Amino acid sequence: MIVNQLKVKMERGEKVVGTLTHLGGSTTIECLGLAGLDFVVIDTEHAPFTTQDTMDYIRAAELRGITPVVRVQDYSRPSLHKMLNSGAKALIIPCMETVEEVKALVSEGKYYPKGKHNFPYARNSSWGVESATRLRGFLDENNENTLIIPQCETQGFLDNIEEIVRIDGVDGVFVGPWDLTTGMGIPEEFTNPLYLNARKRIIKACHDAGKFAWIFSPSGAVAKQNLKDGFDGTAVLIDTVVYINAFKQLYMEVKDFKGE
Repeated sequence: MIVNQLKVKMERGEKVVGTLTHLGGSTTIECLGLAGLDFVVIDTEHAPFTTQDTMDYIRAAELRGITPVVRVQDYSRPSLHKMLNSGAKALIIPCMETVEEVKALVSEGKYYPKGKHNFPYARNSSWGVESATRLRGFLDENNENTLIIPQCETQGFLDNIEEIVRIDGVDGVFVGPWDLTTGMGIPEEFTNPLYLNARKRIIKACHDAGKFAWIFSPSGAVAKQNLKDGFDGTAVLIDTVVYINAFKQLYMEVKDFKGE
């Protein structure tokens, strides 16, 4: 039986918190799980991870009880199928613009009857050892428990937000604040009323359609505010940035020691 614990938590009304990984490595993923995070976004859009890398990171996430989410490169068939077949429990898809693009995304990202993703003899089906003997159950469980989360980071996506979130097979939306404000012609103006209204519009559209609203946060303080404002989940920082900042602080603490 396939169960997505991240979805279970959100359906219970829990706010979920994770981060993005660019460091890679199974040890990194295990450490994030031990830290207690709800999910990790394995960022294949910006980081140099192969499919084999990603599958290994997914295994490490499952070992430590942290839900593996993958940000794919695009909504092409190979990008979606390889990550789903490797065992990703959710996909974040960047650079979406139109309703037609999102419909094509769902068609490739969901199984029958919601889409046309073919049955895989791959990791997510235990290479067919059990799943091939209960095909309809496997298809239904994956459609229910594998989340498709297009990213709202363009003006085109924002313009179509109400229609997009009502597409059967779209499970939620992930907001990229830097790219969205840039796409709106107000780069990094996070207090601009246009952006603040856009945030409210996205949250309302998602919740009216019974879908989840996620967002990236650059700090813990911003993350808490985002969740307070109504987002269901947030990815806080990137592990590379946390790593740099932690060692920078440690270095300065030691360097400033005067021997008293």
